[in-house]
Amino acid sequence: MPRAPRRRHIDQEQEHLVKSILWFTVGVAAGFAVAHQVNQTKQGRDFFSAVDAKARAFGHAIAEGYHARDAELRAEQGETPAAL
Repeated sequence: MPRAPRRRHIDQEQEHLVKSILWFTVGVAAGFAVAHQVNQTKQGRDFFSAVDAKARAFGHAIAEGYHARDAELRAEQGETPAAL
């Protein structure tokens, strides 16, 4: 019967994983519910619009930096830049 403690240990790990996934899912669902309620107000819409604008600006800055660095590396190798 030396396998019983190992099996019990694996069962506990699986149980912990399932509980963690469950709590994560509950947290995500609660977050969406709260965000939906907040978005119903003018201040909430303004807040989410500001967050969206900042996220888009950040994404554009990352993309511009990537394309600039890509062009630098291609120029060093003597390649023509790819069309955007």
